[in-house]
Amino acid sequence: MNTFRSKLPDVGTTIFTVVSRRARELDALNLGQGYPDYEIDPRLTQLVTDAMRTGHTQYAPMEGLLSLREQIAGMLGRHHGISADPDAEITVTLGATEAIFSAILATVGAGDEVIAFDPAYDSYEPAVRLAGGRCIRVPLAQPGFTYDWERVRALMNRRTRLVLFNSPHNPACTVAGAADLEALAALVRDQETLVLSDEVYAPMVFDGARHHSVLTHPELACRSFAVFSFGKTLHATGLRIGYCVAAPALTRELRKVHQFNTFSISHPAQHAIAAYLAERPQGVLELAAFFQGKRDRLRAALEGSGFGAFAAPDDRAFAERLLTEARVAGIPLSPFYEKPEPLTFVRLCIAKKDSTLDEAGARLNAFARRLEQRS
Repeated sequence: MNTFRSKLPDVGTTIFTVVSRRARELDALNLGQGYPDYEIDPRLTQLVTDAMRTGHTQYAPMEGLLSLREQIAGMLGRHHGISADPDAEITVTLGATEAIFSAILATVGAGDEVIAFDPAYDSYEPAVRLAGGRCIRVPLAQPGFTYDWERVRALMNRRTRLVLFNSPHNPACTVAGAADLEALAALVRDQETLVLSDEVYAPMVFDGARHHSVLTHPELACRSFAVFSFGKTLHATGLRIGYCVAAPALTRELRKVHQFNTFSISHPAQHAIAAYLAERPQGVLELAAFFQGKRDRLRAALEGSGFGAFAAPDDRAFAERLLTEARVAGIPLSPFYEKPEPLTFVRLCIAKKDSTLDEAGARLNAFARRLEQRS
């Protein structure tokens, strides 16, 4: 009998699944996986129900419902000054993950190289490897998880097919500026290199900063896939509706893969989101203040906790202690590295009810006091 050979022999269960499972087992507050524990807008719920009752229960168009693509185009224009053709440049996908996967499969082949920045979201490299490519991992520089463009330049060569760019960055929270886009454009200017820009957290930029999309840069816009997600912006990750914006030639290649991957995305959900965006065209603009308030709430609760003074063997060990001793789940950053560096960070999700954040703050502070008493 032939022995089955895995295409991803070293890939296990994602850290998000592992931590969420452990949180359930320990009855811990889950500030690990990025999903809300509060209700979505009841109006969106009603619109989904209405779409089902109206009979939108069969296949949606492969490229996405036109009314939704038109709403997306309007949103891009209002919020970012981006002009996108709903018919030729916007594709509705099964969440952002499918958009990323389909874009990689559409552009990367055997022997191609793809540059990704560590800590890199965990779906990137498996998709590159399944396409036959090789992922070149470049750590963001410390302090502050900044882009080291000279290091990237040294790694660029004729095999560099794609640069995986992510801003606002998950999980490092880096927000790329205009200078970063200029540096990226300079790197790919004389190369046959494309850009895949993961901009899922675009509306969630705090403290007066603003999001810089590759679609706003003339040189990058014509050679980039930009990926977004309604799961994050509508607080409804289970809807699994994302979209990809790219120039017509790139969109045609994306759709060649998309049609044989997921083909058609939830018809009633697309109708509901299109109607919701039409009713609340400025709703996305409220997200930054909404989430900054939650970020500030948790940060204020942890001021004076002294976490910086306490050492652990590594961030995984510290995250495990948070789970077992504080009963708060966080995500360590080291699983997102090819070669983990010494890290003193865990990621805490703020998309939670205020009461959840308050209780998490109380548990974390109590844990910190216990550590201090033992030292």
